[in-house]
Amino acid sequence: MEREKGILIAIEGLDGSGKATQSRLLLEHYEKAGRKVQGISFPDYQSDSSALIRMYLGGAFGKNPDDVNAYAASSFFAVDRYASFRTDWGKAYMSGALIIADRYTTSNAIHQCSKLPENQWEAYLSWLFHYEYDLLSLPSPDEVIYLRVDPEESQELMDTRYQGHQEKKDIHEANLSYLKMARKTADRISQRLNWTVVECMENSVKGKKMRSIQDIHEELVRILEKRELSRPL
Repeated sequence: MEREKGILIAIEGLDGSGKATQSRLLLEHYEKAGRKVQGISFPDYQSDSSALIRMYLGGAFGKNPDDVNAYAASSFFAVDRYASFRTDWGKAYMSGALIIADRYTTSNAIHQCSKLPENQWEAYLSWLFHYEYDLLSLPSPDEVIYLRVDPEESQELMDTRYQGHQEKKDIHEANLSYLKMARKTADRISQRLNWTVVECMENSVKGKKMRSIQDIHEELVRILEKRELSRPL
């Protein structure tokens, strides 16, 4: 008898958008609720499978993201996901667990499409999803949630994370023009692929500001409950 597969939720957004925080809060929420749940994060920097990613983001192949073409960069991340699935979370997923992913294949859709003219997006996305979901047999996400923030806010949050040490940023994080392009790409890709968009900014008397972490978390819980994606199996 075939085992019942789990549910995979991917949390996406620009660097500094709060993906790790919101993924952790969802994990804690469903653990307390008694749901069989596991959190995963990509890249998996603790694994040897991320070696090429570390080289790429560290600038070993060039200091500009465009120095590595979309297909080559995608392969680095795909191999890391494959290794993670086979050695870590695959068994839990195949036994019915809820998997909450801080980034997934869908991150490539954002960041690598940013390197391509829009008339090449469809061909690239078809290749990407066929490669990872069909050829590598990785599960496709049941829901993709895109945390939408302004690139300038993303930069401020990363400055806080790195305490002003700009040299700690990778080639994506350090490039504001690239982040702005990634934001435009993510907005369009999220519409094309029917992702759920969560606005993380709100208007205030001083202009736009980030919503509270708890406020965003509660919205994510409502979304998953409405989709019935967090149900026990």
